[in-house]
Amino acid sequence: MASYDLTPVKVPLVKTKYRTIRTKIPAPQSIPIFRALQKSEPRSMMGQPPVLWHKADDFTVYDKWGNRWIDWSSCVLVSNTGHGAKAVKDAIVGKVKQGLLASYVFVHEDRAKLCRELRSIAPDPKNYQVFLLSTGSEATENCIKLSKTYALEKHGPRKRYFVTFQNAFHGRTMGAQLAGGMPKLKKWLGESDKSFVQVPFPDGFKNEDTSFDLFVRSLREQGVAFQDIAGVMSESYQGVGPDFFPVEYAKKLEAFCREHDIVLSMDEVQAGFGRCGRMFCFEHYGIKPDLIACGKGITSSLPLSAVIGRNDIMGLHAPGSMTSTHSASPLCVAAALANVKLLKNGHYIRNAEKMGRILVPELHRIRAKHPKALGCATGLGLVGGIQVVKPGTREPDPETATAINLKCVQKGLLMFAPVGIGGECIKIAPPLTIVRDALIEGIEALEEACDEALGRRSV
Repeated sequence: MASYDLTPVKVPLVKTKYRTIRTKIPAPQSIPIFRALQKSEPRSMMGQPPVLWHKADDFTVYDKWGNRWIDWSSCVLVSNTGHGAKAVKDAIVGKVKQGLLASYVFVHEDRAKLCRELRSIAPDPKNYQVFLLSTGSEATENCIKLSKTYALEKHGPRKRYFVTFQNAFHGRTMGAQLAGGMPKLKKWLGESDKSFVQVPFPDGFKNEDTSFDLFVRSLREQGVAFQDIAGVMSESYQGVGPDFFPVEYAKKLEAFCREHDIVLSMDEVQAGFGRCGRMFCFEHYGIKPDLIACGKGITSSLPLSAVIGRNDIMGLHAPGSMTSTHSASPLCVAAALANVKLLKNGHYIRNAEKMGRILVPELHRIRAKHPKALGCATGLGLVGGIQVVKPGTREPDPETATAINLKCVQKGLLMFAPVGIGGECIKIAPPLTIVRDALIEGIEALEEACDEALGRRSV
């Protein structure tokens, strides 16, 4: 986990079209607020760059003391249509004025409208339904539940294994972490459920073998019979990179699941809603998952998630047996309805694809300047990452990654703390509204930060 010093440091002042740094960083006036919060909150809530957000607009974030950042975090891939998109704000305010703030699972009109909109973007709208929830973890948990229920009802108790990938992240609740692929996040579980099985992800850097044969061999080595697998789930891209499937691998995975009647779930919680230049990232692979876990960018604002899935799987549970207190919460649904319409009718997804053609080559160029310390660069649309490694190795270097991240903050470029298997990944995820000159400004700031943090030692 990244660690940031709360001692204000004098940094060069910045004043550009999209960035302003006027104070020491962190802003001295923010320190008492951070200190007070430390007394009230567990330390698990700390760990992000020391910026006290005051407001955010489109692709920029402001504090109260005149500092302004280009946002490359999107609130951890939430604000896809930008911070405070007018249509989203108007929808939320309209619902407040209407007087409907909560409804449990009693029906309200917008719930029907949103489910219809989400069905319309499913791989086969006539044969898919929508279950609305609150968080991405809830969505992935329900993919697990539905996969195992389908297998039990149709094939019996032997078909119980749930296969996911090493280095995967599917959320922080118990089932989501059983399915996750990072052992350090599972220590609290004690003895794990043996029906959850992980196999290597074909990322090409942490695991150089990108053949589907490795998937098959890994299952056999763990004694898992193919006919006993209930479900397979993967992030459409692994968030630790971002790391993407080779297209051929994804197609073979889909065919494998069809052959053995295995429910295939794609976790689109951070990848969906235009992030990769299409509504869903899995569309780049030419596959049709049985279940799709959605969240984050679904509203560009408030907490809401969804599972979009095959009718025959979604209908397995009786009325009242698969719900959640805040399923289809009216304010969140209003935001999602406005947001999805923006994505379907606007330029956002096209812009993500267009800006990605600028961003991704630039990340590779920056990486090539420091080949010993920057292990690889990846990206698609408006998500990208650079892996920072100990010189000449593939071993994560979280300290240097954090140093680069902090230098970016000091220059007016804001990202969330480095991610990855060891905190080594500089993750890039601007709102899909970002314009070309702002993107280039951000790239220039990132390059300066890498040059200053790495110097000549990695060349």
